[in-house]
Amino acid sequence: MRSGIICGGSFCVDHNKQIDHWPDQETVALICQEHASGGGSCHNLGVDLKKLGAPFPVEIVALVGDDADGVFLRRIVVDHGIDDRQIHTIDGVQTSYTDALMPADSGRRTHFYHQGTNGYISPAHFDFEKTNARILHLGLPGLHETMDQPWEDDASGWITVLRKARVAGLKTNLELVSVDEQTIHRMGRPCLAELDYLIINDTEIGGLAGIPTVTDGAANIAACEQAIELVMGLGPMEFVIVHFPTGAIGCTRDGQKIKLPSVAVPQKEIAGTNGAGDAFAAGVLFAVHEGWPLSEAMRLGHASSASSLRHMTTVGSVENVKTCQDLARGWGNRADF
Repeated sequence: MRSGIICGGSFCVDHNKQIDHWPDQETVALICQEHASGGGSCHNLGVDLKKLGAPFPVEIVALVGDDADGVFLRRIVVDHGIDDRQIHTIDGVQTSYTDALMPADSGRRTHFYHQGTNGYISPAHFDFEKTNARILHLGLPGLHETMDQPWEDDASGWITVLRKARVAGLKTNLELVSVDEQTIHRMGRPCLAELDYLIINDTEIGGLAGIPTVTDGAANIAACEQAIELVMGLGPMEFVIVHFPTGAIGCTRDGQKIKLPSVAVPQKEIAGTNGAGDAFAAGVLFAVHEGWPLSEAMRLGHASSASSLRHMTTVGSVENVKTCQDLARGWGNRADF
């Protein structure tokens, strides 16, 4: 039987900086604290799974440069007990990095992204004959030059990788990134035919569906439900889950609909939102791998995400499943969903 989760695609160093306020152009903001950490969809999900206490193998497929940042990322992976056999090195290209800036008053992050080695990863770097994983978690379309281009007979390398994984017997999940909605639609929609799961946020589901799903900065619940129904009709997904700050909506192929409020994290506990979506997906996929009901998978997603908010990095405060669940029970659920 297959076991484990293999995480592929976006892999970078995050240079996290908390600033005293978001400045106007040609003014100054003070850096209150800074911290270098791993980042990108496959790093965040892989490390989160290990911190949650995954009793199954976790692997990463990625590309780094022959530089200090590449060494830094490899060390993180090995230190967390993640299989690094498919982390490849390319000479002469800088390892991808992101400057993530977070104002102290809001904790909301803005990313300045240097593509670097992420621009060179391709379907050729993915060998599914070398893995016994059950689930592939792949991301992020729109930020990887080679993967975003046509590959062989496919419209993009993302489609090729997803198809290769399914042919090899893996279940597939695609992570999106909140770029402009036209890019989400153009890059993400053709991938739907090769997905078994889809866990994304309110902006991203709107981009895929081509309808507005965020009103005045908040999720429009009715529009999100409409978008989920439309997207479910475009691929074979067993479930689609849409998460947002106040809660999450999950819909299954057989018509089950689950609405759950998120955790009421005290404001004083929130250091930053960077990586909260990855932590939610990690909780869900952990539970799905272990055969939990979807409602309990979503609850673990909320608990993991809530735990992640306590640190400015993407994974710094995620803890084991029981601790995350205890935190969530102690704080209770939000009442505004």
